[in-house]
Amino acid sequence: MLTAAVAVWGPAGLAAAPAARAEVVDVAYRCKTKIGDRNAVSPVDITAKREGNGYAITMTFDKGVSDSPVELPKGVMTPRAELVLGGADSGTVKVTGAPNAAAIPAMTPIRIGTLTGTYTPKKDGTVTFTAGLLTVHALGMDAALCTPGDKPAPSLSLTVTGVSADPPAGDAGEALPGGELPRTGGTSATTALGLLGGTVLLGGAGGLLWLTRRPHPARR
Repeated sequence: MLTAAVAVWGPAGLAAAPAARAEVVDVAYRCKTKIGDRNAVSPVDITAKREGNGYAITMTFDKGVSDSPVELPKGVMTPRAELVLGGADSGTVKVTGAPNAAAIPAMTPIRIGTLTGTYTPKKDGTVTFTAGLLTVHALGMDAALCTPGDKPAPSLSLTVTGVSADPPAGDAGEALPGGELPRTGGTSATTALGLLGGTVLLGGAGGLLWLTRRPHPARR
């Protein structure tokens, strides 16, 4: 079921063709828990929003994936997950959720809620995001490790523009030869001594001679 189509804005603010497609995917999780193995199917939705050079990634679960054998007090359960990248990129993106806002009764499904993270593309292309390992951390331990089974389909397909490796241009004047920008403001004594020491070291004997043989003032 198609749930979102995101347009990427160009530098001039003009909307380009839709560059993202998010789809709710039913993920069959196989969980290893402290009370034995558990299987659960949860609809998973992954979306992206452009922020600077990267994307804010949001992963949402519609159902719980495991039960807790004991009551979990407020704030003791924190979920995290990995999103598997495909297409023009590889590896994983980590997303995390906030601690549970209310106590979770014993033997009731643990609702994961919303997890967030950041993805910064390195090159141009279309990247897919697929649900990966889900970890439920509770009471000071990883209480459940849930692995998607049956190779779920990607929940998000995103057309991205990679971040340039070139450093940003300075705005404090024209660059000096060698790419160094002119310095502004005063120079501290420590910095001046450091620069002087560097001159002697790089100049070798010639630099030392220049420092020791200063011209005498003209005699009257």
